[in-house]
Amino acid sequence: MDVIPAWFQNLYETTGLNFTVFYDAYDWNRYVNGLKTTLVLAVVTILLSLVIGAVGALLQSAPSRIVRGAVNAFVVVFRNTPPLVQIFFFYFGVGAVLPAGQDQFGLRQPIIDNLQWAVIALSLFAGAFNVEIFRSGIEAVPKTTVEAAEALGYTRIRAYLFIILPLALRVCLPALNNNLVNLLKTTTLAYAIAVPETLYAVKQIWSESQNVMEMMLVLFATYGVLVGVLVWIMHRWEKALRIPGYGR
Repeated sequence: MDVIPAWFQNLYETTGLNFTVFYDAYDWNRYVNGLKTTLVLAVVTILLSLVIGAVGALLQSAPSRIVRGAVNAFVVVFRNTPPLVQIFFFYFGVGAVLPAGQDQFGLRQPIIDNLQWAVIALSLFAGAFNVEIFRSGIEAVPKTTVEAAEALGYTRIRAYLFIILPLALRVCLPALNNNLVNLLKTTTLAYAIAVPETLYAVKQIWSESQNVMEMMLVLFATYGVLVGVLVWIMHRWEKALRIPGYGR
């Protein structure tokens, strides 16, 4: 394992290309920790946004006009405002009015930290798009299928969970894939509230080592790999769920 750090050290000495992250243990640990935070942020927000989308699509057809109006208002607000503004609103706006405790030094300790606010804001942002994506899939399910489920004694919730949603998912998976890929890339906005994700860690490294170009290349490669893996997983999922007549 010492071969790789030695090679990058020699590369720096001979060419001036300073990829410190590959031969300096301190920079490597910062990069890895940032990558771990990005993965946690991406996985949690993806799962939460899917839940928000599925629940919101169900509530859009609720009997209550108030519930339908609330869901539509949620979609309009979070779909039509920039995600960075939403992150700032929750972190600086809502976070400032929430009660807070004190740490051992007597300093203000918020009950929700910056990572948690990033998860909340990004999940709601992507969830608003997922609501509309799931809705489009639900509308593509034939009404005769819904009527057949009702004839078999399924309740509205059970029909939605076991018949309508699985069929709708096959229709809306391509659009859902695009939204989740965009969500993964949007996690970089958490940098704005000092969440120590990959961009934040890389920025610290290039600020100290003055190797902006090299670390930007590392950053591009990192997100290229992450997005590639997510796209591969989603395509495998789409292929596994494919049913003739749905999703094509």
